[in-house]
Amino acid sequence: MKTIGLLGGMSWESTVGYYRAINEGVKKSLGGLHSAKIVLHSVDFEPIEELQHKGDWEGTAKILSEAALSVQAAGADFLLICTNTMHKVAPDIEKAIRIPILHIADATGEVLVNKGIKTVGLLGTAFTMEQDFYKGLLIQKYDLEVLIPDESDRKIIHDVIYKELCLGITTERSKKAYLRIIESLASQGAEAVILGCTEIGLLVKQNDTDVELYDTTAIHAAKAVEYAI
Repeated sequence: MKTIGLLGGMSWESTVGYYRAINEGVKKSLGGLHSAKIVLHSVDFEPIEELQHKGDWEGTAKILSEAALSVQAAGADFLLICTNTMHKVAPDIEKAIRIPILHIADATGEVLVNKGIKTVGLLGTAFTMEQDFYKGLLIQKYDLEVLIPDESDRKIIHDVIYKELCLGITTERSKKAYLRIIESLASQGAEAVILGCTEIGLLVKQNDTDVELYDTTAIHAAKAVEYAI
């Protein structure tokens, strides 16, 4: 079994989900007392969040590249960046290390294509929804049509992530807002919706809606298990 490297803490609320899902996946695959071989570097999210909102992506890349080097040095065979947004600097991290990165958008794109989905809605931080580093890969590499909410709904999604979910707060009001936005994307032609922020699965579950949801935390963790064993 390969050793999985996790670059977590962005936020730690979702990193917990990665650790659980990966270990459950290994247990299901191998049985007995098997668990995953994991090296985890959990960063302090506060300075990274400040740099994100200042647009200082070079600064975030430096912090995460140094963290990724420590994961590599500890013996990881490959790396997962446990956040959708910070895949914006995945190319910079990739240049700093020798071990491969399992990209969260690749893992998600493969699942969607295998399911025969052509048009998909995307929820995430404003960075993920509006910039090209994530949806561009889905469009260009996997030939998907990607729909995003309108500007006011993007603000709701973004604010709930940073002001609530990253702090471990879930409210019925926010869940209703998210479900309304999911239904709106479906009415525009989305065959499914990507929960493209690793915290969104803490708020919205598949049994909350008839619209097919793809939780990137679960997808990324499953891909790590597959690659490891």
